[in-house]
Amino acid sequence: SVSAGDTSVLAGLYGPAEAKVSKELPDRAALEVLLRPKVGLPGVMERSREQLLRQTCEAVVLGVLHPRTAITLVLQVLSDAGSLLSCCLNGACMALLDAGLPLATLFCGVTCALQPDGTILLDPTARQEQEARAILTFAIASNERKVLMANTKGSCSVEEMQQCLAAAQRAADNIFQFYRDSVRRRYSKS
Repeated sequence: SVSAGDTSVLAGLYGPAEAKVSKELPDRAALEVLLRPKVGLPGVMERSREQLLRQTCEAVVLGVLHPRTAITLVLQVLSDAGSLLSCCLNGACMALLDAGLPLATLFCGVTCALQPDGTILLDPTARQEQEARAILTFAIASNERKVLMANTKGSCSVEEMQQCLAAAQRAADNIFQFYRDSVRRRYSKS
C-alpha cells in the first residue's frame, strides 16, 4: 500500500499468467490495469485513469520477455484526499518493482496544482485541487527524469506547464530515494 498525505492506494500485481486468447499479444505481455474506487463501481474517471496508468506501465515494462502472457495490476483506492493519480502511479511502480518484473526504468507520479495567483503546490489536497486553476500530473522516469505521461486538467500557459514540470522533476528525486530506501529495508530484513 502506498500513501501520499491522506491519500492511500493498495496495489496488487497478478501474473505473468496465461492470457485469454482475445487479449494475448504475440510479441509481448498484455498489461491490464484495474482501478477500483473506494466505494461503488468504476466509472468514466477510473477508466481514463486506468488508460493513463497502463500507458505509463507499458512504456517501462520489458514485456517482450513474457510474450502471450497477461499481467494484471489492481489498484484499490483506500482513501482519496487529493493527488490520487500520482499516488496510483507510485503504487503501480512499487508493485512492478516488488513483483520483480524487468523494467526499463523506474517511474513516479507527481501532481502539481496551479493556484489562481500562479503559485505551484506539490501533492495538493482535495481542497487545494478544487481551488486550483489547473492540476497537472506527470509520470517521470528515473532515467534522465524523462516525462512518460502528462495529464492536465484546467488551463495554464506553456510557461506555467514548464514551471510545474521542473518542480515535479525536482520532487521526483525524493520519491526515487524513497523507493531505494524501501527496497533496501525490505531486503535487509530477510
